[in-house]
Amino acid sequence: MKAFNAVVRIATVGVLMAIACSVGAQQDYPNKPIRFIVPYAAGSTLDILGRLVGQKLSERWGQSVVVDDRPGGNTVIGTEAMLQSSPDGYTLMLTSSGHTLIPQLLPVSFDPIKDFAPVATISRTEFILVASPSLPANNLREVIALLKVQPGKFNYASTGVGTGPHVAGELLNIMAGVRMEHIPYKGSVQALTDLVAGRVQIFISTVIVSIPFIKSGRIKAIAVSGETRQSALPEVPTFTEAGLPGFDVKTWLGILAPAKTPKPIIDRLSTEVAKILVLPDIKEKLDSQGLVPFISTPEQFAAQIKVDMAKYAKIIKIANIKLAN
Repeated sequence: MKAFNAVVRIATVGVLMAIACSVGAQQDYPNKPIRFIVPYAAGSTLDILGRLVGQKLSERWGQSVVVDDRPGGNTVIGTEAMLQSSPDGYTLMLTSSGHTLIPQLLPVSFDPIKDFAPVATISRTEFILVASPSLPANNLREVIALLKVQPGKFNYASTGVGTGPHVAGELLNIMAGVRMEHIPYKGSVQALTDLVAGRVQIFISTVIVSIPFIKSGRIKAIAVSGETRQSALPEVPTFTEAGLPGFDVKTWLGILAPAKTPKPIIDRLSTEVAKILVLPDIKEKLDSQGLVPFISTPEQFAAQIKVDMAKYAKIIKIANIKLAN
C-alpha cells in the first residue's frame, strides 16, 4: 500500500508540475516568433493583411511575426500545414470565408469546425454586382428584368468553381428567379478584363478588386451587398435599396488556430487583434482597399463560421455546384 501511495504521490506531483508549466507558458506567451500561414499566394489580400497585423503584433509584443504563404490545393495545402503544427499559439492561419466553402466541395482531411479554434476576424468586404458597359441595363431592376426576358443568354463571371463570386452568382439566380450561365476564370483580373470587353456581362466581385475599374468608368456598378453603402463607393446602392433584400454575401478574413490551442492564448490574441483594428492607420489602410475592420470575439467568430456553413450548403445543393479536386 505504501508503495502504491508513493506512486500516486509521484504521479500527482507530475501532473501538477505539467499543469504549472502549461499555465506558465500561457502567461509568458509569446516568448518566441509567431508564424502566420496564409493558404493563398504572395501579394494576396490576406498576405498583405498578415503583414499589417503581424507588424503591429510585433511592435506590441516584441516578437517577430512571419508570414508563410502556402498556396495551392484550393487552400487545402496551407490549411493542412497549420493543423500539423503544435496547438501552442505560435502557428496560426489567416484565411477567408472560403474556409466554409471548400470543405463542402472537396474531400478534405479536416473538419472545418471541429479541427479549428477561431481566434479573431480582421476585416470583411462586401460583394458588388458589376456589369459590362455594353449591357443595356443600368440598375438592378433593369438587370433582373433583362435576365428574365432572355434567360440563359447572358453570362456571369467568377474567379473559379466554388469560389465566393460563383456562389454569389448562383444566389442571384435563385433569389431573382433568373438564369445566367456561369463562366469561371482563374482570377479577378481576367474576369474583369473580359467584363470590360463585353465577353461576359455580369460579375459579382469583391469591392476591393472592382474599385479601380469602377472609378475609371470601365465597368458599371449596380448594387453592393451589406446593410449600408460602401464609403469608397457612396453612390452605389445596396441590394436592399435596389430592390433585392436579403442578398447577404460577404467575404470575411480572419485568424484560426489548431483546435486544442489553450483558451487563454486564444483570448489574448483576439484582444490584441481587436486593439490593432481600431488604430487610425490600420482603419485607413483597410478603408482605402474597400475593406471594413471586422471585430469579433472567438465565440462570435465561431458562430459566423457555422452560419456561413449552413447558408452555403443550401446554395451549393440548389445550384448543384461541384468541384473536382
